[in-house]
Amino acid sequence: MKAHRLSVNLKLGLIVLAVAIAVSSLWYTRALVQQLRAREASIVQLWALALAQVPKAAQMGAANPYAAEWRAMDRLLSRGGLTDDEGRGLGQAQLDDYRRAVAWAQGMPQSSDLSFILDAFLEPNAFGIPAMLVDSTLENPLIWRNVPVAEESLAGLDSARAADVARRLDEIRRRLLAEHEPIPIDVTFPSVDGSPSFRFVQYMLYGESDLVSDLRRFPLVQLLFVALFVAIGYVGFSYVRRSEQSSLWVGMAKEAAHQLGTPISSLMGWLELLRLPDRTPDQEQAALVEIGHDIDRLRRVTSRFSDIGSMPRLDRQALAPVIAGTVDYMAARLPNQGRRVRLETEVQPDLRADLNPELFEWVIENLVKNALDAIEGPEGTIRLVASRTDGRIRIDVSDTGRGIDRRSAKLVFRPGYSTKKRGWGLGLSLAKRIVEDYHGGSLVLAQSRPGSGSTFRIELPLKA
Repeated sequence: MKAHRLSVNLKLGLIVLAVAIAVSSLWYTRALVQQLRAREASIVQLWALALAQVPKAAQMGAANPYAAEWRAMDRLLSRGGLTDDEGRGLGQAQLDDYRRAVAWAQGMPQSSDLSFILDAFLEPNAFGIPAMLVDSTLENPLIWRNVPVAEESLAGLDSARAADVARRLDEIRRRLLAEHEPIPIDVTFPSVDGSPSFRFVQYMLYGESDLVSDLRRFPLVQLLFVALFVAIGYVGFSYVRRSEQSSLWVGMAKEAAHQLGTPISSLMGWLELLRLPDRTPDQEQAALVEIGHDIDRLRRVTSRFSDIGSMPRLDRQALAPVIAGTVDYMAARLPNQGRRVRLETEVQPDLRADLNPELFEWVIENLVKNALDAIEGPEGTIRLVASRTDGRIRIDVSDTGRGIDRRSAKLVFRPGYSTKKRGWGLGLSLAKRIVEDYHGGSLVLAQSRPGSGSTFRIELPLKA
């Protein structure tokens, strides 16, 4: 029950963790994409503003707004109408210098905006943003950047090639128009030298860079890996659980055969004794008494397996008689092991707990069997100590056996794990389940060291 809940909790925890990772990744990626989109939109707007300044700068370079003043100054220089600070006329060399300066100024634009715009905004294009400049009808591409069209212009192409490029540009134009709102480029040329001012409008279309597109796909890839991780984890946990269940069923079958085998063999022996023709009345009476004991043993075994499959009833009772009954049963079997093993008990007589006697006797019996199997020498000691400690009942089962190494200590309660050649690895796992799931206590390996024995500790609540 507890193992099943743990397996379910692990699966749920794995799913919750995967969902949390996916949601956080989606949220972070979405925020990052929004920031990059805003940044790219700002860059494209700078491009649009820069493009709007290009014709103005070119116009200013072609028509100097101070041309009339420079021409008047040139006439003054030609007539020698300029004087120095003392009112004397300038020499020919000075006049020639001024004429060259005026000629240079007449040929210069008002500022260096054109080269700055081209160098700083239009040429670097560091983000690889696909963009297209179209006319006021939003139909005809004029300039395009970072789109899958190698040609920079339709000029000089044959008709078939030009038609193919125009078709691809139109597809790209439609896509860019659907992705973002066009940015208008409104240019007004002022009147120069009496010429009328005029205005024209173009639009900048743009899309997402490859970086933003990859970031949009990244959560899907991450979700795929998270789903794969969840699937592998789920399959792994399911496999472990099925393996534990398989070991549990095999162990339960072997445990049932072991528990039933002893009284059944005994019954068969007593039955053969009763069939003897020369049996005595005393033998018959002794056989009937032992048959009664074996039948009572079978009843207790069936009660154990019946209780292990459902929530057993717990009754408030003294702990000493329950432990004593199990110890007496096990003590009668010690001489048959071919070793001198002492079984010592120390139980406070006033200890009372909520117990199911049949199942709790099974726990003590499994712990004593485990301790007995751990004693490999000709002599050994198994000691049971029950006391009240920190508001709980503590039962320590210690032995002087071979002990358990650190690696095996983590596995002793796993179903199917056993260090014995003929063991099935169920006794300790079953005992732990009975103590923790049915009695609300705990069963742990309190102390163990190779060559110095082990101590298993049961703790039970004083009150249910």
